[in-house]
Amino acid sequence: MENQTFLSKQVLSELKQIKSLLFENKTVLNVEELAQYTGLSKSKIYKLLSKKLIPTGSNTNIRQKFFYKKDIDRWLMGISEEDFEAEETFNQLLSRNRKS
Repeated sequence: MENQTFLSKQVLSELKQIKSLLFENKTVLNVEELAQYTGLSKSKIYKLLSKKLIPTGSNTNIRQKFFYKKDIDRWLMGISEEDFEAEETFNQLLSRNRKS
């Protein structure tokens, strides 16, 4: 019985690790997953959505909201789209100079 309890706990632990790894590989999140990822409440996310203060996908055919994880990461870090594009351009110039 004790051995069975140990195995059950071990299996649950490994399943949590697998779930975590799968979640890390996701590129698009729904509201529930976004709340889990950021620690924000779903209520707060909906308030941010209503004020258009959070980046979201733009498919008008889907009522449910989706979020690109990379856009959320930049938003959380306070990096604007202009800053991101400037950094991308700078990195491309650096990589071209290294090849020369």
